[in-house]
Amino acid sequence: MFTTTQVGSWPRSKSMLKALRDYRLGRMNRKEFNTVADDEVRRTVRIQEDVGIDILVDGEHRRDNFYSFITDKVDGTRLMSLAEMLDEVEDRSGFEEMLDTLDVPASAIRNPTCVGRLKRREPLAVDDYLFVKTLTDKPVKITLPGPYLLSRSMWVTRYAGKVYKDQFDMGDDVVSILRSEIEELAQAGCEFVQFDEPVLTEIVMSQECGRRTFM
Repeated sequence: MFTTTQVGSWPRSKSMLKALRDYRLGRMNRKEFNTVADDEVRRTVRIQEDVGIDILVDGEHRRDNFYSFITDKVDGTRLMSLAEMLDEVEDRSGFEEMLDTLDVPASAIRNPTCVGRLKRREPLAVDDYLFVKTLTDKPVKITLPGPYLLSRSMWVTRYAGKVYKDQFDMGDDVVSILRSEIEELAQAGCEFVQFDEPVLTEIVMSQECGRRTFM
């Protein structure tokens, strides 16, 4: 009576968590990492098909989190923990207040930060889509971090301000990168793309547009 899908990300198994950690630390190369991730995606697809989900997702198993993974795909980015960023942000007191409200250590949250001109080095998720389509005949949904989230969270004046005049200037390149990704996904046959924009809920509820937010 209605079409079913899922938000995108799935809980990681112990083997997937270990692979993510080992890959980040350089103890596992990309081919070895993808072997583990491929098995996790196969399991995720099989479960969704068994319960009758209509539009499938890959579980985002290859991603450290739902938007930090772009540092592997986009030039001009650097992955920094929130703890590392403490001395770099414009409003340190507001940033410290935000850190106090987090339910995980600041060192555990890593944020893609703009440190140079942004340019897509390789597709963000086209390869993920193509792999899932080898596993199922059902439609597949690809999730991407939204342009507002990226433009807001990636801007640190000390770094991004050296190459962009402001967030809107950087945002033009963010939108260009996402547009290219959508075009390639469409050409590959992807019918569903979901933009994740959780920060918009804060604006709707609190009208806080200027405060820094990391998800």
